[in-house]
Amino acid sequence: MRAVQVVRLDGPAAVEVHDVPEPARGENDVLIDVRAAGANFPDVLLTKGLYQYKPELPFVLGSELAGVVREAPDGSALRPGDRVAAFSTYGGYAEVAAVDSDRVLPLPDQVSFTAGACLPMNYLTAHFALLVRGQLRDGQTVLVQGAAGGVGTAVTQLARALGARVIAVVSSDAKAEVAKAAGAHETVAVDGFKDAVTELTGGRGVDLVVDPVGGDRFTDSLRSLAPFGRLLVVGFTAGDIPTVRVNRLLLGNIDVVGVAWGGYALARPGYVAQQWNELLPHLSAGRLDPLISETFPLEKAAEALARIDERRVTGKVVLEP
Repeated sequence: MRAVQVVRLDGPAAVEVHDVPEPARGENDVLIDVRAAGANFPDVLLTKGLYQYKPELPFVLGSELAGVVREAPDGSALRPGDRVAAFSTYGGYAEVAAVDSDRVLPLPDQVSFTAGACLPMNYLTAHFALLVRGQLRDGQTVLVQGAAGGVGTAVTQLARALGARVIAVVSSDAKAEVAKAAGAHETVAVDGFKDAVTELTGGRGVDLVVDPVGGDRFTDSLRSLAPFGRLLVVGFTAGDIPTVRVNRLLLGNIDVVGVAWGGYALARPGYVAQQWNELLPHLSAGRLDPLISETFPLEKAAEALARIDERRVTGKVVLEP
């Protein structure tokens, strides 16, 4: 089968497409004929050896996919021919993938494989961030950093579906249009976003900030919170990990909350399925629909990853075998 391998830790340019043996199905694995694979920022980190998991070279990249079940474990609810979305640490950028059954999820008929490959990582993260770590309630206001990216658009769509007002922080007019397409009620530019948020909220501030970016906007995110507000730390795509002057937390009665969905969910069998079941009504109703900027064949995986690395992507990028 064809697969995208990381052959050296030099970034996106270090990935190559090779013919490799199909994966063997482990006892608890589902063997999937891959129709589409989502490209994510952690995949870029893996090409540089900067992710917390460091597989032995060479390895097949890809943490998110959608396709058709070829084989499933005995006793599984899945059957050959079932449409599924799935996620793993690596192995998804291939024509066939073997994925632990607890990480394989039924894909509604009305959701395309291309869209399905964009769902697990970002939308399950968004669910965990907003509902578990953020304790979002109907009618609250959410400020989304990096709102035109994969996580940002997922958070925007889900927050709106849950009855929140969404203010999106963007770096260009084009990204503002993406955020609006995802459902943002208002957009504000990165430069001066704190003052814009103050004006939009009548001086009160927002109940939640969801931040997958980090970097130098972190302090103004804290300043944008209403009393008892929560800043959710999802990631650091800006590259810099910010620090917190804890007197700001005390004076504002505010919280900084870490969001590590993978570490929590994967240690609890059945938890991902529970999350997915809560998302399914929104998926079926079309309220959750990933914004896809481009699709690439496997042979252009390096180009797709480079676009993510250079922050030239809005929404999601998908590879199709």
